[in-house]
Amino acid sequence: MHQTARPHVLSPQSFDELLGGGGGPAAVDALRASERSWRLLVVRALLDAAATAPTGPLPPLDEGWRLLARAWSAAPLEVERLLSYPAVGMWSAHTLRRLRGTADHDAPLWAETGHLHALAASAAVRAGLEFRTGIPVRHGWAVLPALGAMRVPGGPDWTVAEVSARDGDVRVAGGGLGEPGWHAPAELRAEGCTLLLDDIDPYRALRTPGVPEPLGSTAQWQELFGAAWAILHATDREEARALADGLVSVVPRPRSERFRPHSASSGDAFGTAVASVPDDGEQFASTLVHEFQHNKLSAFMHLFTLYEDPEARLYYAPWRDDPRPLGGLLQGVYAFFGVTAFWRRRDHPLGRFEYALWRAQTAHALRTIHRADGLTGLGRRLVDELAGRLEPWLAEPVDARIRAAADFAVADHRATWRAYHLRPEPGAVRAQAAAWPHEARSVARRHEPTLVAGRPVRGFDTRAVLLRWLLADPAGFGKLRDDPGATVSGARPEDIDLVTGRTAEALRACHARVVRGEGDPETWVGLGLAARAEGDPAGEGLLAHPELAAALYTELDGRAGPLELGRVLASRASITVA
Repeated sequence: MHQTARPHVLSPQSFDELLGGGGGPAAVDALRASERSWRLLVVRALLDAAATAPTGPLPPLDEGWRLLARAWSAAPLEVERLLSYPAVGMWSAHTLRRLRGTADHDAPLWAETGHLHALAASAAVRAGLEFRTGIPVRHGWAVLPALGAMRVPGGPDWTVAEVSARDGDVRVAGGGLGEPGWHAPAELRAEGCTLLLDDIDPYRALRTPGVPEPLGSTAQWQELFGAAWAILHATDREEARALADGLVSVVPRPRSERFRPHSASSGDAFGTAVASVPDDGEQFASTLVHEFQHNKLSAFMHLFTLYEDPEARLYYAPWRDDPRPLGGLLQGVYAFFGVTAFWRRRDHPLGRFEYALWRAQTAHALRTIHRADGLTGLGRRLVDELAGRLEPWLAEPVDARIRAAADFAVADHRATWRAYHLRPEPGAVRAQAAAWPHEARSVARRHEPTLVAGRPVRGFDTRAVLLRWLLADPAGFGKLRDDPGATVSGARPEDIDLVTGRTAEALRACHARVVRGEGDPETWVGLGLAARAEGDPAGEGLLAHPELAAALYTELDGRAGPLELGRVLASRASITVA
């Protein structure tokens, strides 16, 4: 496996496309080539670091490397495809971190490094070689990457299975491929795109290694993928082709709540997306766009430095409930630029809501990044390119009702984030309470909160999820009114009132909850949203500084009501987030 020493070069057109949040097939091909080199470097570093590591009951790692080299000599294209498989990247990166002491796991180290033998065996099977070797068995599963897994019941959690091939007969732990106990991953197929549905690789899940979880049936995934691909292909053929060229696999996860899909990707695993069972093909299409954007930017950042932030400062990310570092915020704006572009071309109430919501949130995050220290010149150029492309979209008309719903969701998320993650300095709160009401108007001006790791009791998107129900499925929304929390985790009756315009009722409910001593962040923000809708200036103050309102209310101990505090804070009603 010889790698010719030559630099990777992006054409000017591909470079500009990627900086602008796009990237056609030529750009993706260039990224795939660069990721091949990155992958080989990491595998080589792993082997060097593991030179003195114990191999346990497995053969020496050199034997695995020699088998891999034999396979490459016999079938280089097949082995290249295997080495580029996303889970191979996760394995090599995770195991290298373990060898360097920056990661840990309950697996014995020999089983992690010994996954090289499984990789070599899979390559040898693809190349049609005759061979015999041992591979790790994890909790009863012997896995051949991107090929399949054999169930090996009855043994210890960590052991070894023999893999052999002779005269075309491949045996894993004594069983043949296709025999009982063998599970091969399914393929998701559509005209112009095929993805592996990986439910077996121990390194597929991107965070920590696991065990195979074979799906009982893949028919639902195939149906959803067919619908998603039809949408992507009809929307933009070149973008769809680029995605098909770059993505290799989807890692299935269980269904989550409706309108709350879970997905993930990793810079160590170019070409994959972890995804919960989507609600429909359109949601699946949006998820694939989202995660492919992450894939592209991660590969781009392996070639170019976009930021340097040794202090690892944290910022508000409008799509997350937790504060994020600059690199995470960059990843987010790149992904949600793609998501915004996707929903811009969907012409129905939910699609227009998603478009209005994400164009506003992405623009907000781009402004935050632009003000931040740490961007390189190229990083600033990328941010400017995205902002320039997004700016005209902000002026595009959206139905007033849908625009109001998106504005509601924006204000809700930003204020709830403040309420959980910003804390006023206790001494200053005490001093301001002592001066109340004589210096009330100076309260917000002297407010300099500290960023903290809050502990949310529900998702910050709870009311936005209710809005999605209302826009996309009014009949279904009607059925969840009596007990919204049974369907939308964390939802309360006053949230139903807020999203349906019964704001006077919501104001009374939130106010009563605060007065009873149950004023959690969601309630303070709900009070602000309701007051604003009712035309009370307290709304702007409570949404701008919910953390200060809650702290002062407690300190004043009944000397000022929550709405009175909101009206005082309205003098500084611009919502700014650290």
